[in-house]
Amino acid sequence: MKILVAIKQVAARDSQFKVDASGHWVEESDLSFEINEPDAYALEEALQLKERHGGEVVALCAGPARAVSGIREALAKGADRAIHIEVEDLTQFDALGVARLLAKAAETESADLLLTGLQSDDLGYGQTGVILAELLGVPHATIIMAVEKQDGSIRVKRELENGWFQNVTLPLPAVLAVQSGISKLRYATLMGIKKAKSKEIRRLTASDLGVPPSLNIVMERVYTPEKTKRTELLDGDPKQAAAALVEKLKFEARVL
Repeated sequence: MKILVAIKQVAARDSQFKVDASGHWVEESDLSFEINEPDAYALEEALQLKERHGGEVVALCAGPARAVSGIREALAKGADRAIHIEVEDLTQFDALGVARLLAKAAETESADLLLTGLQSDDLGYGQTGVILAELLGVPHATIIMAVEKQDGSIRVKRELENGWFQNVTLPLPAVLAVQSGISKLRYATLMGIKKAKSKEIRRLTASDLGVPPSLNIVMERVYTPEKTKRTELLDGDPKQAAAALVEKLKFEARVL
């Protein structure tokens, strides 16, 4: 069973973010980077499927030269090899553009399964995996909480709202967008880190794949939300004021 896992390198969650001079993105010079958390769970699920059924796990990453550190981490955790689509400025590609890059690289692999994270921590579109499936012409499912391999197909458990779940059977090949928390993430072992140094990383460019920059979505402004305070007095007797307060907490503050 060959499994491709799309991973993205994003700024670490505990970073101190500052808007850059252009006002269109954050200043990246002082940031540390890590594998996008939902993608880390997709990688973990791929490794567990390999351990149960055998096969090969290939990490697929589009990003600048620094993304190789995330690729090495995926290899150290157990991925067999990797494909790095070198794009110095990934912001030149929207979700459709990134999906086109991944699809072109995936076409030659003939994988049985392609896993992505549900969404990225930086942009959060949640569309790349769905578009990727459409470009490859294969079935897909999102918000995956469990995967069970069957003969020529897979059975997946999808998380819905209000504690509901849906079980779906899909033919292979297929694309799955994995939900965070599907399982416990593993750490790279010292032996895994040593082995990662000798594992293959195939390098491609957008030009090699024939995919030009694509910006159907333009980032106009990135800014820190303004903090404001407001005092509002509720009229009426205590019962009426309490009812009005509950309404505001439900529909304005949305905390109930």
